[in-house]
Amino acid sequence: MKSQLTCFIFLICFSLGFSQNGKILSKELINLSETSIWSKLTTNNELKPDYKHLDALNFYTITYESDGHKVNGIITEPKKEGTYPVVIFNRGGNRDYGSLTIATIIFSVSKLAEQGYVIIASNYRTQDEFGGADLNDVLNLFETIKEIDKADESKVGMFGWSRGGMMTYLALKASDKIQTAIIGNGPSNLFAEISFRPKMETLVYAQCIPNYAANKDAELKKRSAIFWADKLNKDSSLLILSGTKDKRVDPKQANIMAEELERINYDFKLMTFETDHGFRDKRDELYATTIAWFDKELKHKK
Repeated sequence: MKSQLTCFIFLICFSLGFSQNGKILSKELINLSETSIWSKLTTNNELKPDYKHLDALNFYTITYESDGHKVNGIITEPKKEGTYPVVIFNRGGNRDYGSLTIATIIFSVSKLAEQGYVIIASNYRTQDEFGGADLNDVLNLFETIKEIDKADESKVGMFGWSRGGMMTYLALKASDKIQTAIIGNGPSNLFAEISFRPKMETLVYAQCIPNYAANKDAELKKRSAIFWADKLNKDSSLLILSGTKDKRVDPKQANIMAEELERINYDFKLMTFETDHGFRDKRDELYATTIAWFDKELKHKK
């Protein structure tokens, strides 16, 4: 009897542990004036014209649970009361390179947030698997969203850049909760990426992907949407943004992925810009394009 009771308690604890995925463990308001980028945003301690919109936003650092890991993230939301559509933002990079910071959010999606969106982003777990188990750190945010008072959990989109684009493809395959997505300069074929940038294999894939040497082909295919485009959530829509001067991800990947999506009659649009991987000289066009897409495909879509 005692052993049965012990087993029962264990099962309850085990179940409760998994039910905590996405739970916010800590949340702290960010004071922008105390951040390292404040001087870049201001003149004489006043926000420059390009950053005046930040006055309308609140930024929070969070720690949330994901498969037993404590994962860091950032929430951005309008100060004005109300409920707003949600966009999950997937950062690029790997491990500490390209890690999520308040600067990442300000320069990537703060203007989208100011137009009436809650933005939530994950820094992914410390043990980066480059699209392996760390995908759950993105998917578990659907539970985190339920704890955000201003978030309309019935309207959720996703926006991924570079490696974050790969994470977005994976999420579109794994979940039916994403109404629309934007992918910017994201790889859809990691085999092709090795040919384009051989160092990606030795410095990233081989170091991050578990059992890479023994299961190279299988693991790369798992992370390459070109091989399973027909598995993407067919109730979603997708905007692919490609910089024709991109030196990090071959722009041809966007064109080939577009051909495959057209073949399977997926709801998508490809837009190309004569710019680099980070759209450094096309930022205003990038902001306008992302806002227009999410307004049409998420905020105002019935």
